[in-house]
Amino acid sequence: MQKRGLGRTGLEVSPIILGGNVFGWTIDEATSFGVLDASFDAGLNTIDTADVYSSWVPGNVGGESEAIIGKWLKRGNVSRDKVVLITKVGSEMGEGKKGLKAAYIAEAVEASLRRLQTDYLDVYLSHWHDPETPYEETLEVYEKLKAQGKIRSFGCSNLDARQLQDATDAAKTNGVPRYDVLQPEYNLYDRAGFEGPLADICVKEEIAVITYYSLASGFLSGKYKSRADVEGRPRGDGLLKYFDDKGLRILVALNQVADDVGAKPAEVALAWLLSNKAVTAPIASATSILQVAGLASAARLSLSDEAITRLDEAGA
Repeated sequence: MQKRGLGRTGLEVSPIILGGNVFGWTIDEATSFGVLDASFDAGLNTIDTADVYSSWVPGNVGGESEAIIGKWLKRGNVSRDKVVLITKVGSEMGEGKKGLKAAYIAEAVEASLRRLQTDYLDVYLSHWHDPETPYEETLEVYEKLKAQGKIRSFGCSNLDARQLQDATDAAKTNGVPRYDVLQPEYNLYDRAGFEGPLADICVKEEIAVITYYSLASGFLSGKYKSRADVEGRPRGDGLLKYFDDKGLRILVALNQVADDVGAKPAEVALAWLLSNKAVTAPIASATSILQVAGLASAARLSLSDEAITRLDEAGA
């Protein structure tokens, strides 16, 4: 599978990044191993997770996703140097453990490395903006971790255009490395937060973009036709908001294009993201080997200008 350069990091990632948020949540350890094996067999070499995944599940405390990935890595079926591993820091982990202060990041990275059973992280992301910590403090500790060989590159998630520009300016002013990767929410429905100034900065500065909620929590997967379809499901509450006029209009266009090209709606939704010059690779999770095959198909799917325009207009 053709890889894509991750901005200026020197890393190469698969066109679709496997989301690890479902590990220890909607799928157990054994199923997660199967999904991971199938993903790498299909050429998807990149995994995205976070220290906080999946603390929202009753009985979990955070770190469950990282721990499952770590056990999978430890089996040795896939060489560590063939894996591009992304994780995040900064979310609430309990007992005051959160934020982007240097001392906390130095502590949190060790915990992630232990859970992932690896000596280094390929990409380390600031999960959320921390208004209590100057950008340069966070960037300086990342620079030290990179010098120590504990991380290979770093970036951020959930920053808006002003925050990303401020972080980039702070790096230049203080003579420290900048954020080279951005992880924003972006999909056919949720577009306003990324399109425009934020996307423009990423293109101008050659900042890699890896999108999350690429399938709108599964709304764009083709599985759901109405509100009744999502009631009682693990992601049900987050899906209900999509069933408005705009969402239904997108589903119609998505199904039309899918029929035209002989693909599944989820594959078309991901291919639409891949057609955007500002996007490096969308993140998408899978809960079965069959879904992994769909992710691999999406990575190879090319949409016509007409199809892209139809989707653009539906979700405008």
